[in-house]
Amino acid sequence: MIAPIDILGRTLPYPPFLASELDEINPDQALFHVIPVPYEKTVTYGEGTQKGPSAILTASQQLELYDGFGIPAEKGIYTEAPHNCIGSPDAVLDSLSKKVETVVAQKKIPVLLGGEHTVTAGTLMGVGCVLGPVGVIQFDAHADLRDRYEGSEHNHACTMRRVFDQGHTLYQMGVRSLSPGEVQFRRDQGIVHLDAMDINRRGIPEIILPEDFPLNIYITIDVDCLDPSIMPSTGTPEPGGLTWYQMIEALSKICRERQVVGFDVVELAPINGFHAPDYTAARLIYQIMGLIRR
Repeated sequence: MIAPIDILGRTLPYPPFLASELDEINPDQALFHVIPVPYEKTVTYGEGTQKGPSAILTASQQLELYDGFGIPAEKGIYTEAPHNCIGSPDAVLDSLSKKVETVVAQKKIPVLLGGEHTVTAGTLMGVGCVLGPVGVIQFDAHADLRDRYEGSEHNHACTMRRVFDQGHTLYQMGVRSLSPGEVQFRRDQGIVHLDAMDINRRGIPEIILPEDFPLNIYITIDVDCLDPSIMPSTGTPEPGGLTWYQMIEALSKICRERQVVGFDVVELAPINGFHAPDYTAARLIYQIMGLIRR
């Protein structure tokens, strides 16, 4: 594939996740399979999500192995080459689906680095091929439930509608920006949610997921779920987002309640020379690995 380039025309680096601390590993020995997906075709405000995976991997070199509770990397972290994002959306999502299907079939956990949120639809196609419908926990400032946007059903604003169409069960957290049509769709389809305003008023509940929510879950995190004060590097920031500790508290409770079969972190649009958001995304990924390990 043709790798994304930075503003100086240099090919972006894709070091293995936490390679600064880890020896090279055979993929068969790794629980976590990191898949960079520098996909960017439908951004609608700020640009730069194709550079997100490279920024996360680069920032991960500064992580410590100990996450405050243990060493998640002991379960093994293998980083694949960046996914080929050249071609039509259907072709890219189909090839991504096949790659994820292979990982899940081996009882490994795919960890997708976006790229725009559209990649989640392809990922869950692959998950569904092996496990059938799963529960999808969406951390996001936006509902992403439009059927089409700007003429495309694969726009990042339509991602969760495509996931819903695949038969997965949705739970939305941190949403604070919806179109009237999305509000109605959530009501009509009974999509369960804990919006940012509710979290601000009442905090994170002790039990988050409904009793009948699927046992197997996939977590998708659009970084704009976090407040712009700690995550400004995203194309469509919304005020009033989750704090770092609200995010970790919610993830901790969810991971205790269910079996995580995969997760992604998407929509990071790095700001040149501003490393904090890149590192925040990398740290978040490693924290989730730790929650799964525990």
